[in-house]
Amino acid sequence: MPKPTTMETLIELATDEVDKAAVRLGHSIRFANDAEQKLAILNQYRDDYGVRLQKNCESGLTAMDYRNFQQFIDKLDQAISGQQQIVRNAKKQIEEDKSSWQASERKRVSFDTLATRAQKVVQKKENKLDQKQMDEFASRRSRYR
Repeated sequence: MPKPTTMETLIELATDEVDKAAVRLGHSIRFANDAEQKLAILNQYRDDYGVRLQKNCESGLTAMDYRNFQQFIDKLDQAISGQQQIVRNAKKQIEEDKSSWQASERKRVSFDTLATRAQKVVQKKENKLDQKQMDEFASRRSRYR
């Protein structure tokens, strides 16, 4: 098996970097989606609990029960606020991971482009050498006739 060139090694490393960045981006997206689902559940629970409080107030509620309801709603609001921060951070992480993936992909494409150019130069030299050999062969052949 031929020894890989430096450029092939660089392309392989860049491809690995792109793959790892894509995996990180995928994890970030899944985490953000999960965080948004949890936030939606908390908001729905908050809304449902608010409706329940309203119904209980209409049917009569002691001051103590009202205070307990209100404290629980306050705790839900704090949980919602915390989850909103988690969602914001997750979206920020997605953007960072997306930028990292894009930078890795640009680097890999650049190496591919350089390798393609180098291959074209080598091919052009080989074609010139082949043409030169063919010309010399034709020239010798015509001299011996």
